[in-house]
Amino acid sequence: MQIAAEGAKSHMNILVADDENDIRNLIKMSLEENGYTVLTAQNGKEAWDILMTQNVHLAILDVMMPVMDGFNLIRKIREHSTIPVIFLTARTDEMDKVLGLGLGADDYLAKPFSVAELVARVGAQLRRNNEYLATKEKASITITYGSLSIDKEKCCAYKNGEPIELGAKEYKLLLHFMEHPERVFTKRQLYKAVWEEEHYFDDNTVMVHISRIRNRIEDDPHKPKYLKTIRGIGYKLHYTGEKP
Repeated sequence: MQIAAEGAKSHMNILVADDENDIRNLIKMSLEENGYTVLTAQNGKEAWDILMTQNVHLAILDVMMPVMDGFNLIRKIREHSTIPVIFLTARTDEMDKVLGLGLGADDYLAKPFSVAELVARVGAQLRRNNEYLATKEKASITITYGSLSIDKEKCCAYKNGEPIELGAKEYKLLLHFMEHPERVFTKRQLYKAVWEEEHYFDDNTVMVHISRIRNRIEDDPHKPKYLKTIRGIGYKLHYTGEKP
């Protein structure tokens, strides 16, 4: 969903839902002149069908549409998606605006409106959403738990910001725990997840690697604050030290 270059706009699908043909066609023409791909609907039901079958990056919705109005449509949208939504309406009641924004709209334009302003707002909403997604994606690359962190892109683990020396299996094992904190795993489950062996199982191998990880991440491996042994079951990642 990158929109850094002008040419990338051609990959942006904008949904325009309005029961007035002239307005719908005017918006469609203006957006296409600015490099966007435009999908149109003349009522909320048509718009919903498009949203369920097409990859839509932003929706421009009239509030007063037949079959399903804009308010009911955005309720359904927000159950499934965080795409930017801009409302268009001839209703100027402030409470309508408050309701629309409260239901999850990102912007609101009253009719009659400037098409140039609408196009500018479309661009602004897409940039903002793209920045949000980029930040969210970047955050998902790094996992933090207590004073431990893992950079999944670099395949590196850290404690208090300092690199931890781990072998490949030890890294995968620690990553598995950090992706599922507080969850108890049996040795068999850990072996299957990290060694990817469906039928073979070696509990001693798991124990050896757990011990090595503890030597790297625990202040005192004999009194672990992170990797806890659940007697008779297995292990879990559960931090009991002071919060960093």
